[in-house]
Amino acid sequence: MRAFFYSVLGYFLTPAGVVLMGTLDASMVFFLPLGIDFVVIIMAARHPDLFWLYALLAALGSVIGAAGTFWIGKKAGEHGLTRFVNPHRLERVRARVDRGAFVVAALALIPPPFPFTPFVLASGALGMNAWGFLPALAAARVFRFGAEAALASRYGSQILRWMKTPSFETVIGVLIALAVIGTIVSAIALVRGTRRGSGASRPPRRTAPAATDPR
Repeated sequence: MRAFFYSVLGYFLTPAGVVLMGTLDASMVFFLPLGIDFVVIIMAARHPDLFWLYALLAALGSVIGAAGTFWIGKKAGEHGLTRFVNPHRLERVRARVDRGAFVVAALALIPPPFPFTPFVLASGALGMNAWGFLPALAAARVFRFGAEAALASRYGSQILRWMKTPSFETVIGVLIALAVIGTIVSAIALVRGTRRGSGASRPPRRTAPAATDPR
């Protein structure tokens, strides 16, 4: 089990893995609180001279994932939002989106467990300009990941020592368990929402007119 945990973690502790984690983190299916932040911090601690690179790679992946979520929202439209966003939360999300791209992008500075994905989804569904939103989001993500990476590069020795302790293995195990469970739940919710949407958009079946008695 230990080898499995470290093989999974090791896949993301590469430049390509940072981009992939950022993309998954901003998608509607993958669920791992602080996953991308965790990867950025470890990579910056290992290679402090390249802390800026890992911040940029994480931001790139995050924008790619957010672009996919934005596109799904655009396809769903305003009427389809309730299939993916809790109706009780929808009004609050809509109010923030109505305030503009910079307000929504600024929410990307807030780390989990703040639910940022519904705001990206609603931005696409409510017709926000993607070329205004995505660059603003990229700037917010670069700032957030850059700050994390800079701190990790400064205090990297303590982080690397912690990685050799049993508590680190426990943290990795918990994170992977959360990722598996959360991703399955998110995938089921997405499939159900898509099915409800396709069922609602399906035209009603026409019935043949009743035959009349010729007599």
